[in-house]
Amino acid sequence: MSFLSKYGRVFQVFDKQDSGCICFGVQNKDEKLFVKFAGAKPVQYKGTREDAILVLKSTCKVYGDLRHSNLVSFINGEDIGNGYATFFRWTDAECMGKQYNSRFKFFELSIEERIHMFEDILAFHKFVSEQGYVGIDFYDGSIMYDFANQNTIICDIDSYSKMPYINSMGRMWGSSRFMSPEEFEKGSVIDEVTNVYLMGATAFVLLGDAEDKTLQNWEADNSLFAVAAKAVGKDRAERFQSIDEFIVAWNGAKTR
Repeated sequence: MSFLSKYGRVFQVFDKQDSGCICFGVQNKDEKLFVKFAGAKPVQYKGTREDAILVLKSTCKVYGDLRHSNLVSFINGEDIGNGYATFFRWTDAECMGKQYNSRFKFFELSIEERIHMFEDILAFHKFVSEQGYVGIDFYDGSIMYDFANQNTIICDIDSYSKMPYINSMGRMWGSSRFMSPEEFEKGSVIDEVTNVYLMGATAFVLLGDAEDKTLQNWEADNSLFAVAAKAVGKDRAERFQSIDEFIVAWNGAKTR
């Protein structure tokens, strides 16, 4: 990892991912960077080094196409020896993923703050759809929050793909708490209706219970529960058919 010295001093290491990448916080005299490197083989990674490199290279187009105020700021990617690295501007936001100690802080936020965070995520996925992409493998480890500035940051969109997208694997990548039925069915279409489910599931993670999506565990208004519950319908035809429809229903429920 000696290449890192070219970019500054390493002040933090993230080595618990199962993506095949090791990540670093690096500081130089001008700025802090987040560096994601494929080319080693982390203990929790089950694939090959070559596969990890190919996947990381493919993400550059995704981050380039989906630049957004709520997305981590992508700089570039480059070959590094026998590996590949992508570079982002550092953010002081903390991650909601279960593997991080910061997770508990998210549930200490007020309902209003968590609703605002959810609406930031929803706005980003509206943009994702407008760019012809579908969100794949989004979960709470993709959600970051700058507690000091009350700013939502989304990271790790490496698996987002252009539509149309067909499930060619059966059970796809991701956390089952966020995944629609079609993400378990080989040959199914993965599209904006799938992302409606994803947004409903995200609402339950932030405002209710991801495992038990019932009104008893819901902390926000009942009218908002009805919107989230419709979004996570097992039958695609019964969900909202676009993120825009979801947003209209959500905003309407807030005014009741």
